[in-house]
Amino acid sequence: MLASRLYSPTLREIPAEAVVISHKYMLKAGMIRKIVGGIYVYMPLAWRTLQKIEAIIREEMNKAGSQEIQMPIIQPAEIWQQTGRWAVYGDEMFRLQDRHGRQYCLAPTHEEMITTLVHMDTNSYKQLPVSLYQIQNKYRDELRPRFGLMRGREFIMKDAYTFDKDAEGLDIQYRRMYDAYTNIFTRCGLHFRPVLADSGAIGGSTTHEFEALADSGEADIVYCRHCDFAANTEAVVPNTLPCDIKNDKEKELVATPGQHTIEMVCDYLRLPIERSVKAVVYKLDDTVVLAMVRGDHEVNEVHLQNIYGAAVVGMASEEDLVRCGLTAGYISPIGLKKSEHFDIVVDKSVMEMQDACCGGNQKDMHYIHVNPARDFGDVRVETIRMINEKDVCPECGGEIVMKKGIEVGQVFKLGTKYSEALGCTYLDQNGKSQPMVMGCYGIGVSRTMAAAIEQSHDDDGIIWPVAIAPYEAVIVPANNKDEKVMAAAQALYESFEEKSDEVVLDDRNERAGIKFKDADLIGYPVRVTIGKKWQESGNVEIRIRRTGETIEVPLEECREKVLAVLSNLHSKNQ
Repeated sequence: MLASRLYSPTLREIPAEAVVISHKYMLKAGMIRKIVGGIYVYMPLAWRTLQKIEAIIREEMNKAGSQEIQMPIIQPAEIWQQTGRWAVYGDEMFRLQDRHGRQYCLAPTHEEMITTLVHMDTNSYKQLPVSLYQIQNKYRDELRPRFGLMRGREFIMKDAYTFDKDAEGLDIQYRRMYDAYTNIFTRCGLHFRPVLADSGAIGGSTTHEFEALADSGEADIVYCRHCDFAANTEAVVPNTLPCDIKNDKEKELVATPGQHTIEMVCDYLRLPIERSVKAVVYKLDDTVVLAMVRGDHEVNEVHLQNIYGAAVVGMASEEDLVRCGLTAGYISPIGLKKSEHFDIVVDKSVMEMQDACCGGNQKDMHYIHVNPARDFGDVRVETIRMINEKDVCPECGGEIVMKKGIEVGQVFKLGTKYSEALGCTYLDQNGKSQPMVMGCYGIGVSRTMAAAIEQSHDDDGIIWPVAIAPYEAVIVPANNKDEKVMAAAQALYESFEEKSDEVVLDDRNERAGIKFKDADLIGYPVRVTIGKKWQESGNVEIRIRRTGETIEVPLEECREKVLAVLSNLHSKNQ
């Protein structure tokens, strides 16, 4: 490819909306262009990387025994209504009607569709297992699309689905897909970790997320330094924390004028924050839920949602607080009564506390010397707090590490949730009808590309893992006006016959400095410079983008050396 023909309009100024590195560099390098919020055009450089990621996915999925299909993006409402997810997805789902008034959606995922498909033609245990996958656009009407390709309204996803006759068969398929994902992300050059996760709106039992470790990640993950435990923090049930304080005093109501936050109250009462109890009020479907955690802890909203089986989770409104007799900033369970649409749930660690402070249920007042187990009355007790860096491993008690991650893939054991709802059954050896046991397995293809950039970059631009770089090498003639330099660059370019589709010749009539900057920005793994040194000594420079190492070789040896360097990068997955 000649750089003069490459459609890659670079930017000198980065749009203010670009916050994360991948968004900034992909815009700047001419890899993507925004059409509207959350919807992007993939330009030639990005599309080449996406095709390479997809090729790796296809190879590994085919090895795992899965077969590729292509399902429709437009799906009828009926199948979603049968599973109950038409309402669950809510405003996140793009909905439309045809000219006859029939309702459809743009697929955010394909569990309903694949189950409907397999149900059409599979009816005997002899036809199982089935494993199918596709690579296709998905659509979700994100409330706040952000971070470029990390959270968009339209994105590319690989989704696979397996159908088995029993749980043992699903276990085999799940392990096979787990291993395939490990191979995929390793081949893509990502530094990642599989972690236990919550199944969310997809449903099912066991699930693992594949998290690319990056400071810009939206997911919080935790793992143990001493055992194999690793999980998304939302999926962790942390240990109940004991309390070494004993309190025989009765609770006392004290004035705390204007002190309406935990920090303000603790500062005013001169108490450590871990001696306070924090109230957070949620609206879970039609129920207002008062959640109580220690002042230095946060509520695990995923656990809370699962405990109540809620489809919709949000913060309670001022009207909800008034209706339930709650005074914002001064709330506790003391003296409150539960009702049909009002519940109180208290974290187990709170119930271990003694001599704590909490809201007084009236403005400018708080209780001190509170023993929650003695004073809170009729409350529901569950583990609803998030794990934090002060905790220990819930499995072995060892030291934990907390990191940020970008979810690039997830595997689920769905069980029979969708097959039962949609009547996807088979006849077993005894002629008895049984629901098929399902698994589903997704990879964010476009997100994987962005995650690679978040992990591998510097102040000058992208540092691609060679396996998914748009092009593997660029040849830079330092002086376009020198005919000998240009002729040597052209001859070297043409010598890469077996790599002809992986090498760029920067033949643009630009200064050498601009070419070097663009090469670093785009992230070519290898750069070959033909300039003054070649004219003076016959040597050309080979620079490795990841390490900055520069190698000088005679021009006639350059081709073989570049191929050797690229081969070494491939073997190291860099």
